[in-house]
Amino acid sequence: QVQLVESGGGLVQAGGSLRLSCAASGRTFSRYNMGWFRQAFGKERLFVAAISRSASNTYYADSVRGRFIISRDNVRNTLYLDMNSLKPEDTSVYYCAADGAIGIRFNDKVYDYWGQGTQVTVPS
Repeated sequence: QVQLVESGGGLVQAGGSLRLSCAASGRTFSRYNMGWFRQAFGKERLFVAAISRSASNTYYADSVRGRFIISRDNVRNTLYLDMNSLKPEDTSVYYCAADGAIGIRFNDKVYDYWGQGTQVTVPS
């Protein structure tokens, strides 16, 4: 069992930046590939970014590539998402998730553990 708790969401003007954090507890954090997903009101949950166990590989959705950076600290058991040049269309609840599979996966249905989510709002 892995417990995940997101923080860092809030209201930010377009063009601004935010850093989301996801604190993990329970089983060894470094055993899991980690991902960020987001869900806008009334829409499906979408992949944002993922990072491998050792942080050697990262992956991004086209909509955030070049603006968002995913990282992790396996000593502090924390996952991060640095979001820059934020746009109104980035407004969503952001979730972190842990996947115990060997390779990185992008389908939210296969992730094993989820946080409760943190709201990010970028007014238009």
